Amino acid sequence: MSSGSGAPPPSLSDVLDGRAEPVLSQNGPLDVKAGQGEPLVDGVPVSKAFRHREKMLLQAVVEKYGEKLGKEVSAESLVAEFLGESSEDKIGKNSDSYTARGALDIDTEMETNDEASSSNSAEDLLANIIDRAKYVPLRLTLPERKLLRLCEATLNVSEYTDKVDILTWKSKTGRIHEQIRDICAILSGLAIAADYEVGQKMIKDRTFEDNAEFFAMVFEIGRRHKILNPECMRTDYGKLIHMLMDSQHPDIQRLLEFNFVRKVRTVYDFLADKQCLELLKSPEIVVATTAIVDRNRSRGEVQQAIRVKEAAVKRLIHKFSSDNMSDEEIEWCLYSIGDNSSFLVFNRDPVDHMIEYLEANFPPTLANDHKRSLAIRAGSKGARLSHGHSQQYQYALQSLTLWREIQNDMFKLWCLAEEDLLDSGNYYSLRDTGQGLNRVQSAPRIGRAMHEILHRAQKKVGSWIGSSVVHLGDHNVPNALMFIDKYTQVPRILNPIVNVIDSIPRLAEDKTVAELMERNCGSIKDCQLDILQDFFKHAFDGSGADNFYDAGSCIDGRLTSAWNWCNKLDKKSYYPIFKLAGFTGFDGSFKN
Repeated sequence: MSSGSGAPPPSLSDVLDGRAEPVLSQNGPLDVKAGQGEPLVDGVPVSKAFRHREKMLLQAVVEKYGEKLGKEVSAESLVAEFLGESSEDKIGKNSDSYTARGALDIDTEMETNDEASSSNSAEDLLANIIDRAKYVPLRLTLPERKLLRLCEATLNVSEYTDKVDILTWKSKTGRIHEQIRDICAILSGLAIAADYEVGQKMIKDRTFEDNAEFFAMVFEIGRRHKILNPECMRTDYGKLIHMLMDSQHPDIQRLLEFNFVRKVRTVYDFLADKQCLELLKSPEIVVATTAIVDRNRSRGEVQQAIRVKEAAVKRLIHKFSSDNMSDEEIEWCLYSIGDNSSFLVFNRDPVDHMIEYLEANFPPTLANDHKRSLAIRAGSKGARLSHGHSQQYQYALQSLTLWREIQNDMFKLWCLAEEDLLDSGNYYSLRDTGQGLNRVQSAPRIGRAMHEILHRAQKKVGSWIGSSVVHLGDHNVPNALMFIDKYTQVPRILNPIVNVIDSIPRLAEDKTVAELMERNCGSIKDCQLDILQDFFKHAFDGSGADNFYDAGSCIDGRLTSAWNWCNKLDKKSYYPIFKLAGFTGFDGSFKN
């Protein structure tokens, strides 16, 4: 609906009270781009979408029948022969194709000459901390935690997505009307809970813009808390992000007359405002922000490490405290960076441990018929790929290395994901993806970051096996929020496995349990190796989906196969060992 040329636009009060309908702009973010000469599939021209699928099909043929086709036949040669060359097939280093929706096929040609070799020198560690600080959110203060509880309580009772993301809307006007009503209801609830008199006045006068700063602060606190604690707000965060996405719509912005989306507060930004960036360049910050881990360390060694860390914190406080920067603020920043180090211990270190298990127990030189071979064959035990031992070893190693690099940059990826999700110029479309109703939206910033991470992982392992397709903005990974949610599952999958492997020697101290392991596996060591061997074979076997386009060897398909392995764990012969080690599940709790 549009108003007459001379009629003033309706007010927010008129829209909320039902006296008027919102005025729609001619080309809103939900419109399909005009001027397309062909229909769209997942937001991209149908010819390009079909080419993606045809390439994945040829990739699948090579992976399954490669031995029969011969060594001279590759996926690239089949694409060139049957589909022809295309400049858009691979996304190179300087490409701007990340704005496209759908599968991004990243060029995995080696790019090692233009980068210096990585090292763990003091200069590199300092540079890493400075770069990380740009994406490390500040730890919540006590007053902010009170507002966090308010934010969580408001979102917990909200049914925003249940009302808005449904297919029964007959017009865009009706959906936007409901979006405005629910957004204002959430804002009103927040205001009344924080200050009854202010909230009452706001509801009466419909003057939300008078409290714009308060709303922006509360929602920023919720987003900051979620990044620091991925296990929290597992349902409420989705409501929050979807509401903020809708609030960026130009038609809703015009009615609300204010923006309550603001950048997450980071350590770097805070220090820049305080003119104290030199703190990040001090060599002692490495010691002051390191997480203390008790793995393979005595109590005395742990206590000594704690004393050294606390002494480094005190020296930094003494050196950098000033009129601009108080002792408490310096400590706040140091502990915020320390929170990121603790995050890496829980999320990145399990991947490192699995890589160590792989390299120590399954060397790539093993023969395919060896007892501990990782060789898999399509059609056997659910596998959809055919790899010899050395090829499967490399495939598992590069997948784990990729996961490690993603976990290492998770805070950065999360910040970029929010920028993609909350970009007012980045439209989304609501559609059934086969996994329910989802908001399909491109993620150009995440696409660029994945390009860098993929090449960093490739540089570490030396080669790349399988597909380099990253699904973003299609039915597999509809948007950046779904991408982040996928990769926060990695530590939930690997942590229980590492814990079980580490617990087996302790469990074997019980004579009955030791006899169980020896009877089923042969020895205590063999019990550990049986679990690891099965994981490295069948958590990376291309299973878990109906076709090679959705699973197979693509970047996201590797995680799909790992999920599939987790789903079948209770059918494994070694499942009792998991239960004896205290295993309860991979998914964690959905309660705050």
